[in-house]
Amino acid sequence: MALLISCKPSSISNISFPFILEKNQTSCKSTKMGSFSSNNISCCVSTSSISTVVAQRKLPILLFDVMDTIVHDPFYHDVPNFLSRQILVIYECRILLRLRMPMKELLECKHPTAWIEFEKGLITEEELTRKFFKDGRSVDMEGLKNCMRRGYSYLEGVEGLLNSLKENGYEIHAFTNYPIWYQMIEDKLKLSNYLSWTFCSCMFGKRKPDPDFYSEVVKHLGVEASNCIFVDDRMRNVEAAIELGLKGLQFENADLLRKDLSLLGVDISTNESQELTECSS
Repeated sequence: MALLISCKPSSISNISFPFILEKNQTSCKSTKMGSFSSNNISCCVSTSSISTVVAQRKLPILLFDVMDTIVHDPFYHDVPNFLSRQILVIYECRILLRLRMPMKELLECKHPTAWIEFEKGLITEEELTRKFFKDGRSVDMEGLKNCMRRGYSYLEGVEGLLNSLKENGYEIHAFTNYPIWYQMIEDKLKLSNYLSWTFCSCMFGKRKPDPDFYSEVVKHLGVEASNCIFVDDRMRNVEAAIELGLKGLQFENADLLRKDLSLLGVDISTNESQELTECSS
């Protein structure tokens, strides 16, 4: 069973990841799932054994973008119609309420930096409400959030892929540009069943493709960059990862990603597929 440890030994800083530990009959009767600080890990793990544990850590570590890589992004697919109703000047309701303002025009109406600041955690939701439109008009924030919630869903085939990776013991982290609203995604889809929400821009004050964000992720994980595989639908973000030594894959769909991960040596076989193989042989 995987044991989740969060600790800060002198040689490794800010580590929070799953370890695969051997059963130790002399120190504890069985492994347990838990979250520990550096002051209370002596029950089954001591700081002197951290180096041994890291050596047993399963590699590569998988880093996933979230929006339009794991989860349908409602901002580009559902929100435009919602915002159009707030922006359009309605002279003929029967006509204009049926119109959808093009995304380019919607983006021109938005404040140029407010959303980025929100994603970085630099402004609150209340401040975003005041700054959302650059001309100062009000926005129905609760309506916008409800629109986003309705739009969140797993992309086809991705949840099954994540489950396969989890079953095979891989360490998976979200590495995403998103505000505190990631909690709404978690509430609806329970991504934490498969990964850790470790690297959200709102927690670090940085966004991809900022090289400092990637560097901080690798430092936090305490591994070589080459031991990380990063998956994102945006090629610009993938290229930034590759430039810093990570392996990068551009997401197009779940089937192609399975093949790409397999080519990099990631085991995506499942108990079901193994049983089918055994039956056919």
